[in-house]
Amino acid sequence: MKQTVILITLMFSVPSFAGSIILQSATSTQNSGLYDYLLPVFKKDSGIQVNVVAVGTGQAIKNAKRCDGDVLLVHARSDEEAFVAAGYGDYRQDLMYNDFIIVGPASDPAAVSGALDAITALQRISQSGARFVSRGDESGTHKKERALWQRAGVEPDTGSGQWYLETGSGMGATLNTSVGLGAYALSDRATWIAFTNKQDSTIVFDGGADLLNQYGVIPVSAAACPNVNRDAAETFIRWLLSETGQAAIAAYQLEGQQLFFPNAE
Repeated sequence: MKQTVILITLMFSVPSFAGSIILQSATSTQNSGLYDYLLPVFKKDSGIQVNVVAVGTGQAIKNAKRCDGDVLLVHARSDEEAFVAAGYGDYRQDLMYNDFIIVGPASDPAAVSGALDAITALQRISQSGARFVSRGDESGTHKKERALWQRAGVEPDTGSGQWYLETGSGMGATLNTSVGLGAYALSDRATWIAFTNKQDSTIVFDGGADLLNQYGVIPVSAAACPNVNRDAAETFIRWLLSETGQAAIAAYQLEGQQLFFPNAE
């Protein structure tokens, strides 16, 4: 897979301290290779080592609540805002976005590709009895999927073990299962682009506001977790939100495709 690398100069002063921080993160940003691209650039300029713990969004938030982390970078906005409201994070900032997609067999037995929107696409899957594989792990992707089913007026658990299958695993394992079964799945686009076992599966539906995938970044509160490396965490977040960090996010590509679109305010 071809990666486009642009050397970027840090545009703000680097603090005199160094050290390391723990980043509790969704899996999609790790699986896409984004951190392999971004973090060496940041470390070169700041001297700060960022150690990534990549798990589902739900688990990342739980880990941060246990003070096992300095920064949280996930994609489930309501849960992120609740984390801050409960005093575990100092603030939340939009960082970047991409989108979710529905993937499935190229034959598309549920005729998903002809749907007007994502809600209709899921209704067609449930009505056809075609198999759908869910992460089932309280990740950001799983939370989005469940919200879409609710809006579609479908209770997928009634088809559990029949047409609706849950892996309880990450996106890569879930995609492997869906590909092997010739089933549908919801994925973030970045993970799908990086996924190498597509076989006969393809993107059968994408587009529309329903499938927006927004990422947020939060510093873990020193009031809640006195041992956090707050200064280094703030330096990392300021870099991500700066013109330099935002340009670095925009520059990252796989197979000639931009995976994340910066939108810090």
